[in-house]
Amino acid sequence: MSGSISKWLLAAITFGLLTASVHARPAIVYSVGGKYDGSFNESAFTGVKRFQEETGVSVKEFELERDAQSLQALRSFAGRGDEPVVAIGFNQANALAQVAPEFPDTNFAIIDMVVDQPNVRSYVFKEHEGAYIAGLLAAMASKSGTIGFVGGMDIPIIQRFLCGYKQGARAANPDIEVLSNMTGTTPMAFADPVRGAELAAAQIGRGADVIIQAAGGTGIGVLQAAADKGILGIGTDSNQNGLHPGQVLTSIRKRVDTAVYDSFTAAEAGTFEPGLKVLGLAEGGMDWVLDANNADLITGLMKTAAETAVAGISDGTVTVHDVVMDGACPF
Repeated sequence: MSGSISKWLLAAITFGLLTASVHARPAIVYSVGGKYDGSFNESAFTGVKRFQEETGVSVKEFELERDAQSLQALRSFAGRGDEPVVAIGFNQANALAQVAPEFPDTNFAIIDMVVDQPNVRSYVFKEHEGAYIAGLLAAMASKSGTIGFVGGMDIPIIQRFLCGYKQGARAANPDIEVLSNMTGTTPMAFADPVRGAELAAAQIGRGADVIIQAAGGTGIGVLQAAADKGILGIGTDSNQNGLHPGQVLTSIRKRVDTAVYDSFTAAEAGTFEPGLKVLGLAEGGMDWVLDANNADLITGLMKTAAETAVAGISDGTVTVHDVVMDGACPF
């Protein structure tokens, strides 16, 4: 009898392992705000779609409603044998730091934060470099001499973006006034478009005629308020030029999509390596968008100035202040 039980258990375990292997797939855990936030998460989703279309391999997905769900979501995917498991957003760093050691044979990746574990690939971006281009173009487009910035959660990444924006603006116009507000002090600051619209409206009331959003889903409200008031917005993370054609000066893309796609394809090819990847203008991790939706807004002089700045930042002849590495913003 015991022999029959042992054989049954062995068969069940074997079947379970085979089933896990068959169904193991790449997985992604989006940050709060949903994968259709029109910004940060949606850029990640673009990478997912590209991978699926090119490989035919489906990807398991989970959308956080609150940060507390991250730990269980990451653990659940890893426990089923899925990999790589990609976490979107700095707010998942603590959860991933707990889960990664529990599954040492599973590959993980995180976007926008560093998790120092031997099975984690961390992607961070030089937001200040892309923001410099935004500030340069905003100052050149402004007629009032006042431009605005609405950030999401008040964290170093957003402060880095703000400082780069100020530096780029001052490079174009040393007398430019830059208004700035942060939406909040929790991750939900990236998912409050109503508050974003209110902050943008207040800056418009103080004379801002170009406003950038660095606020995830909150930024959708910023761009809507700008369009409603007849001024220019600037998008971030995804290409948001098409949200309000002719009213979005440009979009500063953080290529989260590229990082996600890179993680999945590397794992598929068996070349996934943990460690830190830092992506700026030179590495294709940040860029600015010129397309049919904003072509009439970007003059030849502005285009040349932006391209010159990109080249200078990429080859090191132009240094953009990084508040994370270099200390407080001097602008």
